[in-house]
Amino acid sequence: MNDQNSSSFPGQIDNTELFEDLDSFHLKERLVENEDFMLVPAEAWHRLLAWYGTVDGQPPLERKVVDLPSTLKVEVYPIEIFLCLHSNMENVITAKFSRADSIREFVLMCEAFMVPAGSECRLWMKSSDSSCERLRNVHVSVLDACLSSGMTVIMEMRNADGTWPSSRPQIMNSVEEQDSYRGQPGVCGLTNLGNTCFMNSALQCLSNAPPLTEYFLQSSYLEELNFTNPLGMKGEIAEAYADVIKQMWSGRHYSVVPRVFKTKVGHFASQFLGYQQHDSQELLSFLLDGLHEDLNRVKNKEYIELRDAEGRPDQEVAEEAWRNHRRRNDSVIVDTFHGLFKSTLVCPECHKVSVTFDPFCYLSVPLPVSKERVMEVFFVSLDPHAKPAQHRVVVPKAGKVIDLCSALAEMTNVPPTQMVVADVFNHRFYKIYNADESLSCILDRDDIFVYELSVLEEAEEQPVLLALYLRERSHYRDYGSGGSSYGTSLFGHPLLLSVEQRHCSRQALYQLILQRLASSRRHAMASEPPAEQRPPACHTTEEEQEEDKQEEACSPSPPANQQPERRKRRKSLFTIQAVNSNGTTERGMGEGAQPYVAIDWDPDMKKRFYNENEAEKYVKHSSMEVPQQQTTVQLQECIELFTTVETLEEENPWYCPVCKKHQLATKKLDLWSLPEVLIIHLKRFSYTKFTREKLDSIVDFPLRDLDFSDSLLRKSLSNGEPPSRYDLIAVSNHYGGLRDGHYTSYARNKDNDQWYYFDDSKVTYAREDQIVVSLTSSNS
Repeated sequence: MNDQNSSSFPGQIDNTELFEDLDSFHLKERLVENEDFMLVPAEAWHRLLAWYGTVDGQPPLERKVVDLPSTLKVEVYPIEIFLCLHSNMENVITAKFSRADSIREFVLMCEAFMVPAGSECRLWMKSSDSSCERLRNVHVSVLDACLSSGMTVIMEMRNADGTWPSSRPQIMNSVEEQDSYRGQPGVCGLTNLGNTCFMNSALQCLSNAPPLTEYFLQSSYLEELNFTNPLGMKGEIAEAYADVIKQMWSGRHYSVVPRVFKTKVGHFASQFLGYQQHDSQELLSFLLDGLHEDLNRVKNKEYIELRDAEGRPDQEVAEEAWRNHRRRNDSVIVDTFHGLFKSTLVCPECHKVSVTFDPFCYLSVPLPVSKERVMEVFFVSLDPHAKPAQHRVVVPKAGKVIDLCSALAEMTNVPPTQMVVADVFNHRFYKIYNADESLSCILDRDDIFVYELSVLEEAEEQPVLLALYLRERSHYRDYGSGGSSYGTSLFGHPLLLSVEQRHCSRQALYQLILQRLASSRRHAMASEPPAEQRPPACHTTEEEQEEDKQEEACSPSPPANQQPERRKRRKSLFTIQAVNSNGTTERGMGEGAQPYVAIDWDPDMKKRFYNENEAEKYVKHSSMEVPQQQTTVQLQECIELFTTVETLEEENPWYCPVCKKHQLATKKLDLWSLPEVLIIHLKRFSYTKFTREKLDSIVDFPLRDLDFSDSLLRKSLSNGEPPSRYDLIAVSNHYGGLRDGHYTSYARNKDNDQWYYFDDSKVTYAREDQIVVSLTSSNS
């Protein structure tokens, strides 16, 4: 080329005609390839540059090849984005990005705006219509984030108190007062948003698990947020939890309002929508699972076929199971909270043994259930001078009603065959129990009365058990029902009488009931008014004639030779009506053989001869003075019960691969390995077919050095593996019953090792002996 004519030399590369101006070197719009410019490979450009050079000051026009949907294309026009800080939206700079650039490239903003190193930031995308949207996933490309030229990206820096400027919660005290508060990090209450004490208790316990809290405080989660996991919550639960933790551990809040966190939880778990009370363990289980999936380092879960042990050594099978688990599940939650079970199933027919190893996130251990039950009942005796007596009796939990009567017989010296047990509710019998019915049908909240029945000497026929209600007649007749009867209302406690059939006439019943009421320690009244107070004798009134007709219709008919004699009589204290079990004269559907009668009192007669205050009084038997002793169990007993062999229930059989059918196999769980932080859930809420109860047994265990070495199957632990000894760091407490109650928590601060008591927004110091006492009502 030495002989090349110098007139044909092209000279320096000059792209002046491609720029709008030579100050910004902004490319002109709508340039056409192969007409206005040519695209050359980078290698060709460097050769041309070496040969000819460029006009002074002109930058090279480097462009990227971007992978657009279904095609590769050179990106001639990059995207122009306006950048600004949330704290100063007037200071805007313009930057160019390729569609293939990661959103992380926007961290260049930090340098441009001199953001302090280590600051935690988040990005917002603002379009022309002024609406803002979070750029949650900073690992995606500009193209995938749907950014286009002309949009504004706003950088927001987290406040020192853990909040974000764009969503700082409203606080009760002034901003100046709140900003000036400096407290121990982590010693921070959580506002009750309405029955959210269960959530607050679980959050306080998890907040004081050092490995997890350090992970969030150091912002390690930002690099591991998983936005594509279909089992996760697009990183939103992890971010919401991080916000709560950073506020709680900023040391700048007395109390935090976890409203955003509560909203996110309800969005992804509908059972937590609204403001109903829930179980703190249920919330904790959801949260751990949600955090795991939001922070799962495995982006594409491969299918792994599980293998049975088939006689292989436990160590080999366990290591294989743990490797397979980590291939699909790898997160800070797995690192911190996951252990491994050994599950052994044995077929009862062919004795096939199936061994598998399964991961767990917490131990849900049962409490030993007492075989005895304490019941409180009212005993109604025939003694005319005794009031109803409240007794406390111990009965077999799986016993029958006759067992209750037998236990009461030892205290009253009344034979159990002379007792009838009934559930009394709203002045009537809700249920009258047979002797052979199960005690599990009786709930602790039921008002149980045990009636002593009179012994009928030489009764020719089977006596009738008569249920007796007390009713008061109104002063006016109930003409609206189409008749001329009086309206009535129930009052007082009902009675049970054992009556010979020959005494079932109205006249005989009147005398029996009158005698029973007069001698009853339940109702203080005279058997009949004194002579000087009795109404004068008179002829039968129209009202009484009507009552006689009802008596003939409702009472058993006496023999023909014993027809009631029509005579003059004085006014009765009450009248007798046959009724149904509800205490109304209208016959109910499907009435049983049990007869019910009501005695109707005239209001004036009731006022004169029935003392309601006396009628409601009762006495306490000496058995009520003996304090109920709470059962104390060791935590080790709960662990042993957890690892006890059990037979599968019919609803959950095991398919035996040898028998080729479902079998009620025996199952045994053993602990193979334990995590760094072990969550133990005490199953205090017991559910059966008939009952739901809370077990109030005291669970005793040390606050330090809880040793699991005897419970672990894997004895040889290599260095660096989680320990088998544990110190207590947090307790979630539940006080009250199943339908109500309140959650609080105790937790040990990781920075100063001091124990604190968390009751929603209130936080106080706690002593170690307080924590041991609180375990009597602990839920997890």
